[in-house]
Amino acid sequence: MPDISLVRAAQSGDALALDCLLDELAPYVLRICRGIALNHADDAAQEALVAIVRHLRTLREPAALHGWARRIATREAVRAARAAGGSAELPEQIPAHGDPMLGVEVRDQLDRMEPAHRAIIVLRDLEGLTEEQVAEILGVAQGTVKSRLHRARARFRQEWPA
Repeated sequence: MPDISLVRAAQSGDALALDCLLDELAPYVLRICRGIALNHADDAAQEALVAIVRHLRTLREPAALHGWARRIATREAVRAARAAGGSAELPEQIPAHGDPMLGVEVRDQLDRMEPAHRAIIVLRDLEGLTEEQVAEILGVAQGTVKSRLHRARARFRQEWPA
């Protein structure tokens, strides 16, 4: 949870407070962007941080900083992923259970998903948010989150080699 006085100081124009706030937010924003925007995560994170700085004064509740930043990061990451298009190539060999490369293969599987499905899985399964929270962040109905999550998980299972 951010220091509310730090957020308020940054909102009022304190450059040092803003710098501290960005130091705190940057790794968080980048982690979200890496999960969704893949190779374009740095650009998406930079755009998200610029938007955060630009609109920080509009944040009414300083305690909600991380949720607000998550929403901005997700939006920018999805935008960057859609703009990039394309998909990753299929792996040549699938590692056995327990192999350290298994995590890499899971990552590759996620990389091949469309940005909307990847965003749902990252927010729901990796960030641990509820379907209601994911719906709010993405600006879609909760039923849309449920159906996209179902389709994304089904596609993941279908394409994962047995």
